[in-house]
Amino acid sequence: MEDYLVKSVAYDGKIRAYAIQTTNMVNEAMQRHQAWPTASAALGRTMTAGSMMGAMLKGDDKLTIKIEGGGPMGPIIVDSDSSGNTRGYAHNMQVHFDLNDKGKLDVARAVGNEGMLSVVKDLGMRDHFTGSVPLASGEIGDDFTYYFVSSEQVPSSVGLGVLVNPDNSILAAGGFIIQLLPDTEDELAEKVEKQLEAMPPISKLIEKGKSPEEILHIILGDEVKILDRQPVSFSCHCSSERVSNALISLGREELQDMIDKDGGAETQCHFCNEKYNFSAEDLKELKQEAWNIENGAQ
Repeated sequence: MEDYLVKSVAYDGKIRAYAIQTTNMVNEAMQRHQAWPTASAALGRTMTAGSMMGAMLKGDDKLTIKIEGGGPMGPIIVDSDSSGNTRGYAHNMQVHFDLNDKGKLDVARAVGNEGMLSVVKDLGMRDHFTGSVPLASGEIGDDFTYYFVSSEQVPSSVGLGVLVNPDNSILAAGGFIIQLLPDTEDELAEKVEKQLEAMPPISKLIEKGKSPEEILHIILGDEVKILDRQPVSFSCHCSSERVSNALISLGREELQDMIDKDGGAETQCHFCNEKYNFSAEDLKELKQEAWNIENGAQ
């Protein structure tokens, strides 16, 4: 089944809700980075949240999430946009521990909980919007809940789950974001809070194969009104052309140094692990392009 996201409202538009299935997306990330289970869960939860946050944007807007908790995974970086394209990596994807005392993958230990969660939104303006909060737990879901409340002043509940098979492949992944819009009555807020407390853990719902629509109905009952369904996927916008332009920007001296010392160049995208190789002849052509740019030649 293809991954997709659902946008909805409930209770006469006073509640905004998103739910998502990201099994294929997270599995591709696991394969590209040869990730171990705990690392897959941490990155997968972050990508799942990032995809839902991307769906809150418009047009060509995009965002970057960075989680630095001081754990052995190092920083986690995730990019997402309004069209459902998400990519992500961590500095060390070969991290795994025994299950925690709740019988779950010990994501908090892999991520750490002494650091920050930051979100940078590129809304097509000169200045980007940046919000940062201290990590609440390192479990990712709790941290995004705290981010929305503290940085964006939107009371929210974020649930994220990633289940990993014994062979390290992803059994299931998904999540939800429930948000109270301004002027929501206290009675309704309390009702939704009780419904969230009464629902099974999101990982259990995902394990049972519940769809995004079913997850929203479990949380919010018959009040849910589906507004849109949108496909989501792991998507990286790196390309040979982009890498070539980056090499040209280094300048002629640096390119000549690569030719003299290495006889070529190899670079690898952090997000998708795609490798790009350039021979000495390729670098000579890029060096000529750098000269053309420096001298205003056409």
